[in-house]
Amino acid sequence: MKIKKNDIVKVLAGKDRNKTGKVIQILLGKNGEAGVVVEGINKLKKHLRSRKNGEKGQAIELPAPIPMSRVMLIDPKTNKPTRISYRLEGTTKVRVAKKSGETIS
Repeated sequence: MKIKKNDIVKVLAGKDRNKTGKVIQILLGKNGEAGVVVEGINKLKKHLRSRKNGEKGQAIELPAPIPMSRVMLIDPKTNKPTRISYRLEGTTKVRVAKKSGETIS
């Protein structure tokens, strides 16, 4: 995966376009499609029914997943969206930002 948990990403399309946030969770679908849950972005309201008599119901806001193709990783050096490549350093494979050439942890 090119995007991992705790990465800072920018949303490229949709109602939250140009917003940035931290990846909370990565979701994998059946046919290889992947989704990302980003903190504070693509919020969805869920209405909960009251459990007991006399108690009020409530509406909670939950972050919904965004398709992986609609987000792009933010380069830690330039703070701009960048594509990701891989490079071998010794025996380990590391992610590298295309814009700055810096390794991403």
